[in-house]
Amino acid sequence: MTRSTTTRARVGPLIGTLVVVLAALLLAPPAIGALGGGGDGTQLRGLRMLVPNAPGGGYDVTARSAAKAMETSGVTGPVEVFNLPGAGGTVGLGRTVNEAGNDRLVMSMGLGVVGSVYSNRSRSTLADTTPIARLTEETEIVVVPADSPYRDIRQLLDAWRRDPAHTPVGGGSSPGGPDHLAPMLMAEGAGLPPERVNYVAYDGGGELLASVLGGKVAFGVSGLGEFADQVESGSLRVLAVTAGQRVPGVDAPTLRESGVDLEFSNWRGVVAPPGLSPEGRAELERAYADLVRTPEWQQVLKLNGWQDAYLPGPEFGAFLGSENDRVERVLRRLGLV
Repeated sequence: MTRSTTTRARVGPLIGTLVVVLAALLLAPPAIGALGGGGDGTQLRGLRMLVPNAPGGGYDVTARSAAKAMETSGVTGPVEVFNLPGAGGTVGLGRTVNEAGNDRLVMSMGLGVVGSVYSNRSRSTLADTTPIARLTEETEIVVVPADSPYRDIRQLLDAWRRDPAHTPVGGGSSPGGPDHLAPMLMAEGAGLPPERVNYVAYDGGGELLASVLGGKVAFGVSGLGEFADQVESGSLRVLAVTAGQRVPGVDAPTLRESGVDLEFSNWRGVVAPPGLSPEGRAELERAYADLVRTPEWQQVLKLNGWQDAYLPGPEFGAFLGSENDRVERVLRRLGLV
């Protein structure tokens, strides 16, 4: 056999193997990361997430957790997260609305912004934005510092009824937000007129945490995820949860078990500026649809005690409309609008 014949004999099987490998690659389904961008299979690049409250709050934790999961899983390229706090989130809302047509900007938001639009008489509303996705839902928790004299929720409720002026409650949202609505409805259910509640508003969970630990308020109400580390370390004690059922891993009763007929939960999602092209909107919606399927995001939910409450853009838009109506009714009933 000649050398050329020998070479052809060796190369033939190799070419066949390469053809098989290439065919397998072409027929294999794309990885999740490859789905997070345009229809050409490229990643979503240049995404920026606006957080409308201070670092450490729920919107901040949600945005930074989502950004890391997106980057790690390959749904997107690097994501920039920045804070623009003020007026219960409506400063950030105004900035988002003013960025009309920008399909590389999203805002982390939730129930708190719905209420802040009313309490701050914001010119910009969520109806002016482009709904992208609802992501999470979680219980609110009633917390006190470890050295608090209140050992259980009934002791706290008794003291609150006796002297509400000297039993201030802190929340990480302005009037109309979840950390405000929850204690107001809790007071109503406990037989305490909401107008007598001494509510102290903080711009996010970070500021609230410092005040609870520093004894500036008698107790705090916020989302479980915001205080999970402090609860686990023992520096904060949970007296009750606002969910309808006890929360696994949290040694605290529900409010209903404690004689207060209230079930309440908070949710968070993402909106974008108005005026997006159909392609730009679809690209953002697809990125978040891919995010919620990743193991990285499922781990985020588990670590923070969040429930998966994903809704895609159109359904989220309808939900936002119903939540707006619900919050307005509650605020009017409490005499706050």
